[in-house]
Amino acid sequence: MENLLNLQNVTKIFGTESVRKREVTLAVDDVTFSISDERPSITAIAGESGSGKSTLSLLMMGQLPPSAGSVFYKGKNLAEMSREEKKALLREVQPIYQDPYAAYNPFYKIDHVLEMPIKNFHLASSKVGARVLIDESLKKVGLRPAETLGRYPHQLSGGQRQRLMIARALLCNPKVIMADEPVSMVDASLRATILSSLLVLNHDLGISIMYITHDLNTAYQISNNILIMYSGAIVEAGSVEKVIRTPKHPYTQLLVSSIPLPSKHKIWGGGETEEAQQSRQKSAGCRFAPRCPRVKDVCWNTKPQYYTPDEERAVACFLYQDSPIMESPDLAQTFRHVK
Repeated sequence: MENLLNLQNVTKIFGTESVRKREVTLAVDDVTFSISDERPSITAIAGESGSGKSTLSLLMMGQLPPSAGSVFYKGKNLAEMSREEKKALLREVQPIYQDPYAAYNPFYKIDHVLEMPIKNFHLASSKVGARVLIDESLKKVGLRPAETLGRYPHQLSGGQRQRLMIARALLCNPKVIMADEPVSMVDASLRATILSSLLVLNHDLGISIMYITHDLNTAYQISNNILIMYSGAIVEAGSVEKVIRTPKHPYTQLLVSSIPLPSKHKIWGGGETEEAQQSRQKSAGCRFAPRCPRVKDVCWNTKPQYYTPDEERAVACFLYQDSPIMESPDLAQTFRHVK
């Protein structure tokens, strides 16, 4: 099976130096993962803020170079790509960001956002052809061209601005869309509309979607598969149905237990406070060891391998060391296949 994107043992480290000390942040820790070119799917990358989700997506888009490991697009190492090959990558792997307003210049009408990719990637040979492309992309996301074009960003609602960003991505005829928290800044009434648009892109247009989120509810609603990240490491991966309904890793269990339920008597969370987490020692092995309620001695000094306690799942946890070790380093091998 051909891979569209392939990450091999990718690590990203950010470091800052001062007079007294050097601080290092391990943002992504040894991730191997691929996106198939033959079976477009929706894969969620979930975890709390600071877990490395957005950094991982930037590495996949080639916006950040890895500190170690390699990223391949259609079998070509991004570090060895020519200028034209990188331009093709930019066209075929499109982002949708959390804050749509930040993508707009308030002094330009929103037409400018749609016209720039057409110009940069030479998507149309005339103004008439460009207008046809723009109208078609707007209609695909439920916007009416006559009511949308010619307006300034502040004249559109948050939901309209976000759908406009999806329309801009569609102009490039992408293979993959990196949707980074696309519904976190719109109200609940518009979330369903935007999520439905993403489903249409996947089902009808065959576009693979990486859905970066901290919200397990929406991840469960639209995703086929999921990667759970904690402190730069992927701790559990597999079909979203199994991972969310029957979580295995203690961190995934903590995340699922913190999902608010419609009961005023239900306590939300139950995890440690941030102060309690910071007061505990750091681990040279499992990164979740300082917070884990089921931590073992081995967890502090040895990094766990990926175990497969059942089909369509891999868990980096010594609680499952009696289960088979994952044969392939590619976490996508645990995913549910989409026909």
